Amino acid sequence: MEHNNEAAAFTRLVTIMDELREKCPWDRKQTVQTLRQLTIEETYELADAITDTDWKGIKEEIGDLMLHMVFYAKIGSEQGKFTLEEALNGISDKLVARHPHIYGDATVKDDDEVKLNWEKLKLKEGKKSVMGGVPTSLPAVVKATRLQEKAKQVGFEWDHRDQVWDKVKEEMSELQEAIAAKNQDEIELEFGDLLFSLVNYARFLQIDAENALERTNKKFLSRFTQMEALANQAGKSLPDMTLAEMDAIWNSIKKQNPGT
Repeated sequence: MEHNNEAAAFTRLVTIMDELREKCPWDRKQTVQTLRQLTIEETYELADAITDTDWKGIKEEIGDLMLHMVFYAKIGSEQGKFTLEEALNGISDKLVARHPHIYGDATVKDDDEVKLNWEKLKLKEGKKSVMGGVPTSLPAVVKATRLQEKAKQVGFEWDHRDQVWDKVKEEMSELQEAIAAKNQDEIELEFGDLLFSLVNYARFLQIDAENALERTNKKFLSRFTQMEALANQAGKSLPDMTLAEMDAIWNSIKKQNPGT
């Protein structure tokens, strides 16, 4: 019965989309180009909800993104490019083809082997590079993680976590050498290498580097706004305060809320 309810709910969304496209001036005006930025924003809103483990938010953002997917399919159908049915069957066919250990006679020992088989199958399908499919517009930290994960699938990977940390220390040393040489372009390159190696180390620690950085961003923002509020309560303005005064407030906030 649950699948019947899900199918009915999805059909309802498709029907509403058909009606909006016909009757609403704003919806009728939209194109894939005008929707693009809105979809990016909705995706980031979902990412925020996931970072905060906000299940209510995750549910709402999934709905928003589902609407966008149906919207794109509606426009694609109007343009004679593809139908929603074709898009849905396409991903279903792809999932079946790329999971021979479920829908065929292949066997796998763990999730790493599943990923390796996935990349091999994509190459058989005609993809020219293992790195194919990584969007050029991905945020740099996310892209670094995805590139490293792709490389791992063909065995281009460190054996041990300690080796990765040694690489981080090596990159730190090279950055210091570039700083000493006062070569600004080289400094930027070495700083990038250091970030890339830290992202790699994050993978070996089994943490998401992008999410870890975003949690720190949120923590910094929370503490900074608290510092502003406390300064205002004391009749002070941050630009007029010394660094020592601000640091004292900052440290008191840290002690009161060590994890946030």
